[in-house]
Amino acid sequence: MKKEITTAYLQMLKQELIPALGCTEPIAIALAAAKAREILGQFPESLEIRCSGNIIKNVKSVVVPYSGGLKGIEAAATLGMIGGNPNGDLEVLSDITDQHRQQTQELLAADFTTCKLQENVDNLYVVATVRLNAEFAEVTIINRHTLISKIVKNGEVLFELPAHTAASNNSNKDSLLSVKSILKFANTVEIKAVKEVLDRQVKLNSEIATCGLDHDYGAQVGKTLIQNYGNDTPTRAKAIAAAGSDARMSGCPKPVVINSGSGNQGLAVSLPVIEYANSLGVGEEKLYRALCISNLVAIHLKKNIGNLSAFCGAVSAASAAGAAITYLHDGTYEQISNTIINTMANIGGIVCDGAKPSCAAKIASSVDAAILGHVMSMKGHTFLRGEGIVQDDIESTIKSIGYVGRVGMKNTDLEILNIMTNQVRFCS
Repeated sequence: MKKEITTAYLQMLKQELIPALGCTEPIAIALAAAKAREILGQFPESLEIRCSGNIIKNVKSVVVPYSGGLKGIEAAATLGMIGGNPNGDLEVLSDITDQHRQQTQELLAADFTTCKLQENVDNLYVVATVRLNAEFAEVTIINRHTLISKIVKNGEVLFELPAHTAASNNSNKDSLLSVKSILKFANTVEIKAVKEVLDRQVKLNSEIATCGLDHDYGAQVGKTLIQNYGNDTPTRAKAIAAAGSDARMSGCPKPVVINSGSGNQGLAVSLPVIEYANSLGVGEEKLYRALCISNLVAIHLKKNIGNLSAFCGAVSAASAAGAAITYLHDGTYEQISNTIINTMANIGGIVCDGAKPSCAAKIASSVDAAILGHVMSMKGHTFLRGEGIVQDDIESTIKSIGYVGRVGMKNTDLEILNIMTNQVRFCS
């Protein structure tokens, strides 16, 4: 395999598979607010957040970690501004104290923080502005949850990324991705080169899943599956991934290793694969190689869709996990490709209506479809090319899926936001 591609894939894994404390959208808001206060250099008299509709959609219904159960943009921004670590990236809230929580409650009651929808911007867009008398500081995050693209103080631009860098969702290295190349990388990469990043994913994601099974978080999707459907490997694969989301969406103070900017996708892409590897007794090396496949296939699927859209990310993540499960069963390139196709042909239309406890159920449903796609593929059954969005080969099908998510569901995304913000009046 070309050294250039191997290096690019290793960089993708290291850049994408990073820990995040809580849902990544409220964390991005908290980070922008924390950085804005640092730039101002003193405690402000007001805080304003301007953000895209997709940010609003994904922050509205999730508990902000270490907030004491608070939800929403104002809570995330205020808590981040008061006690967030401006250099903490996606773990910006890890040092929050009781005093910070109390002060946040007081400022929320005083309408200290305001939020405005910013239209006609990138799907992932956050601007935090803090003011004190005539002074102000403003921090902008675009396209990636930790990508600070601009810093302004009192009208002076202190930092700004070049327009092409700020506007780019993806690295140029993404063009090197293909299912065939990913499989070659997974089969040939030296384990020591991926061990650290994958060890962290296995450890942290397994820990929050256990927390979800041991406690009564959210709607308890993971626990419900185990309690009512048994303890076989397919059920556990669904339940463990769902339990991690149960905990994460409801404020569990444990980090998750994300994928494609999403903790839920990080859970869905890893935990079912870990469960199948343990059940099959394949050993650590094959687990690592399977996780290389699931993580990189998920990145490949998402790069054409974008980080935030109306296309549920659990679908792409679970499809990638299904591909890795087929690999664990010694599936061929064709069988792995057909697992992805079978899964996407089944559940490619699940919508994202924001981050919230029901994400756990969507993960469970998506993993269930991926397992079905895997079983069908291993038996030689696949949905035919030319049917619906399924194209002549796996790479064309992935492009088709990306087009549906990025272009076809754009108006769906807007109407979901309208419903969530009470802009739609339904006839009785």
